[in-house]
Amino acid sequence: MSLHQMHNTKPGKVFDVVNFIFLGATAIIMLLPFIYVIAGSFATEAELAIRPFFLWPHQVTLEAYKFILSTPAFIRSLLVTIGVTIGGTLIQLIFTFTFAYPLSRKYLKGRNVLLNMVIFCMLFSGGMIPTFLIIKNLGLLDTYWALMLPGAISPFNLMIIKNFFQEIPMELEESARMDGASELTILTKIMLPLSKPIIATFTLFYAVGIWNDFMSALLYMNDSAKWPIQLLLRQITMSSSALNNSAMMDPNYIPPEQGMKLAVIVVATLPILIFYPFLQKHFAKGMMVGSVKG
Repeated sequence: MSLHQMHNTKPGKVFDVVNFIFLGATAIIMLLPFIYVIAGSFATEAELAIRPFFLWPHQVTLEAYKFILSTPAFIRSLLVTIGVTIGGTLIQLIFTFTFAYPLSRKYLKGRNVLLNMVIFCMLFSGGMIPTFLIIKNLGLLDTYWALMLPGAISPFNLMIIKNFFQEIPMELEESARMDGASELTILTKIMLPLSKPIIATFTLFYAVGIWNDFMSALLYMNDSAKWPIQLLLRQITMSSSALNNSAMMDPNYIPPEQGMKLAVIVVATLPILIFYPFLQKHFAKGMMVGSVKG
């Protein structure tokens, strides 16, 4: 019996209904905290203090957004995060793809040695302290390079991309080589155009990972002027003074502390939510590409 016929039977229809209800309820439960954060960012401080949970505020106010968007520290951190995310994503894509392509070619001398080194790095890492010492000795502390270079190549992602390149027919490469194409030309003119799904997938993975990373900044950034948005958000959730001290406002002004925290979360999350739909059509295909063959 085919899968379509199974779904047309009575047990199959019952299963579909139960499955739909279960997944729908799960999705709603997952969305409720996000809806509360958005609603709370538009609510007054009095309402946030009285109502422990709500999905729509009684009185809509933009006070929290006006405060954070007029604060130099927040704007600066947001620009830092955008720059680091774009730069770090480009670095990771370039390093990973240019390393994965030669590893996918069986005629590469020393290929097995390099593959074993990559597999070793998948299983073992230097740890926090040795990594910090390397960053320090290279003079990268308090520089944006410390947020981008340490994760330039992910061994796990490298193996997936290598497997994808291996699935591309060798005849394309051989034909291009007969026409006088160099390895760089083959990579840029043939391999990469055929790799749009996996490029889109790992662009999203890398961008989200860098955008949400606060541990690297916590370890390597002592200068608060260079903090990314996630580290500033962490400081705000611990103490609202992270923004209060830098606000160019009336000293008697009392900022919306709880609403400010929720508004910062919304603004820090919004760019990734906007970015995702543009890569969604490639995402499902890219998740499966290169993950089957060794």
